[in-house]
Order: sequence, then C-alpha cells, then structure tokens
Amino acid sequence: MSKLTIEPSHQEIAVEAGETLLDAALRAGFNMPYGCRNGACGACKGKVLEGSVKHREHSTSALNMTEMASGLALFCCAEPEGDVTIECREITATKDIQIRTMPCRVEKIDRVSHDVAVLSLKLPTNERLHFLAGQYIDIHTKDGKKRSFSLANPPHQEDFLQLHVRLVPGGAFSEYVYHQMREREILRFTGPLGSFFLREDSDKPIIFLASGTGFAPIKSIVEHALKKGIQREMVLYWGCRSLGDLYMPQLPSQWQQENPNFTFIPVLSEPKPEDQWQGRTGLVHEAVLHDFADLSGYEVYACGAPVMVEAAHGTFTGRGLPSEAFYSDAFFTSKDVGKA
Repeated sequence: MSKLTIEPSHQEIAVEAGETLLDAALRAGFNMPYGCRNGACGACKGKVLEGSVKHREHSTSALNMTEMASGLALFCCAEPEGDVTIECREITATKDIQIRTMPCRVEKIDRVSHDVAVLSLKLPTNERLHFLAGQYIDIHTKDGKKRSFSLANPPHQEDFLQLHVRLVPGGAFSEYVYHQMREREILRFTGPLGSFFLREDSDKPIIFLASGTGFAPIKSIVEHALKKGIQREMVLYWGCRSLGDLYMPQLPSQWQQENPNFTFIPVLSEPKPEDQWQGRTGLVHEAVLHDFADLSGYEVYACGAPVMVEAAHGTFTGRGLPSEAFYSDAFFTSKDVGKA
C-alpha cells in the first residue's frame, strides 16, 4: 500500500498494490483528466513532484523517454514505487456523474456507409444515463473484453444511446457489429467515461477537429451547444480519405445552414476521381493551419486517429494555442499501444 498525494489540493489517497494512480484517484472520487486509460492518448499526462513510478506498456507518442526523464508520467499506466506526490487539477464537472454498468438492447443498426454502422441502444424502462456531451462508454464483449465508443447523441436526446462503429478489418467486435449483430440483442456497458467534453465556462471560439468516426463525440457536443443556444463561434473540420468515408455530411451542413455561428469544412486526403471533389484536400489538421495564423485565442477539440491528434497538438501549440486549451480523444486500437 502506497500513499498518493495530489497537489495543489493536498488530497491524500491510498494506492493498493498493482493499482495505477488514475485508478486509485477515480476510486477515491478524485476526477483527473483521462481518455483511453491504456497509455495511448496522453490525456492523463502529468508531473510527478516527489517519489517515483513504474509504467506499464504504453505508446511512446503519448509519453516519450525525454518527458519521462523530466518527471512526467501517464497516470493511467503508472504504478507508484512507494509514496508519491503528483500535480493534477481536478475536473469538477464530472464529480457528480455516476459511472454505472447497465444492460441495453440493440434497437436499430443503420449501416450508413460502406464501413460505418450507427447503433441505437435502448436502456431499460425508467432508466437513463447521465453524461456530458463528448464522453464515451465501454461495451462488454462476449469474450470478456471491453471496447470503447463515444456517445454520438447529446444528453438531451434520451430515447437511445447512439454509437458510430467503424468496420476495422480483423477487428472482432466491429466485424461482429457489421456482419452478425441483430436487432433486439442485449449488451452490457460501463459509463460514462472520459474527460472529453465541452468546457461551458469559456467564451472562446472553438475549432472542432475530427477524423473518421471521431465525428461521433463532436456531434454530441455540437448538438448540445446548439440546444443550449451557445453563441460561441464554432468551426468543424472533418477529415476523411474519400467522399464515401464522409458518412453523415448532411448533418453538419444542416447545422451550418441553420446557425450563423457554425461553419463546416470537410477535408478529403485521397479523393477518388469519381468523387469529382471541389472542396478542401490534404490532411485535416493542415487545413486548420492554413486558415489560422494565430490560435492563441481559441479552444480546440480534436477526436480521431492518434496520429492526427498528436500532429494537431504539436503544430497548434506552435501557433500559439495554449496546451490546456487543446482537448482530445484519440481513437486507438490495440496496435497503438504496442500489442498484437
């Protein structure tokens, strides 16, 4: 048993043997920033002020050797070696939201493109899930594993939980969803999870950055913001390979038509000749760099492939974006953390 001290709040927490700093903090009710919980996204990266930690397997893009040598750690995969003191500010917005494990029924499966299925999940009668727009849930698979999916519906749409599932070749769960899952199946999930959600105490203009199904949590956030009448300027850059991968373009186009403070910019990296694409091309984060010489007055919410999120963070902070104004949720596979 080790003691974890969190500054600047001076909170002290007992860490059990084999427990990570993040797990211990969450168990004790201290809500620190986190995303993947697997050492892939870097959302929980913070400073070790005193003591030392050992790291489980993690992505070097989330924490490299130089950062580790400077005293930084990934709290989601760091186990204390004796008593430790870390620096971490609590996220109070999630403090009163209960994480639950619940059953749900597959109400509808919409295969909206060649490789994306939209799942609508029905909760038991008289049950509802309290969550913040942008958070995710863990689906429990039949082999005992968990798969993380962002909630694409905003909190005020309570009829169904909506997930956007991309077909990953060789991905056991996504292949099951796309080829075998049937309506009325019963699933179990745990949630809500994560610290990717709209910071409503800010009035800064927002740049949303999505690649592929990273659109899902951003859909939830935007629909929540529009429902609440938030007037902050919002620009969504949604990057996909070709036109067929832009699986729900009519929705953000509708947001743009109906809301003068919202702009939608689709970006295709490899448009096909038959797409006859006249819009923006290239990497989605480079489109933002082309449009904004100075990002110091903005907030960025980025979600999608880890390589995109990492590139955006590095280049955007180089354009003046404060690191604490960059909120991200990287969609990763087991390969992103060095596992087969």
